Amino acid sequence: MSFLRYFLLALIVLGSTYGDIYLAKGMKQIGEISPARWRDLFFAPFNPYVAFGIVLLMMFYISYLASLSWADLSYIMPATTFGYVLTAFLAHFMLGEHIPLARWIGIMMITAGVGFITGGPSLTVIPTPEGPSPHVEVHS
Repeated sequence: MSFLRYFLLALIVLGSTYGDIYLAKGMKQIGEISPARWRDLFFAPFNPYVAFGIVLLMMFYISYLASLSWADLSYIMPATTFGYVLTAFLAHFMLGEHIPLARWIGIMMITAGVGFITGGPSLTVIPTPEGPSPHVEVHS
């Protein structure tokens, strides 16, 4: 895999993780949204943390789209699960959230389990008479 592909995977993890953290930080500043305060959701993007979170999630989404052009979804999702661990660490250290031991164990088990599936190829290869080629469906 090339440097660019590793870079895209890193952008997916960092963009989604930090984007979620900054969205959560901004929404905690805004306060609980209730039926009486539903209009506050329209002004939430003007909070600097929410705005930055949105920009980071846009970076995540663009990287995610680009990565799906060269790899299977069943490869991309497991390859980016380190984001779960990173999100838990950042939620604890940046947002002051208490994360119980059972949740840490669950996060580690999910990450370890996903590690078993990431060892395969990044793109499905279908044998053809001319030799193996990546699976590409053309819809007309």
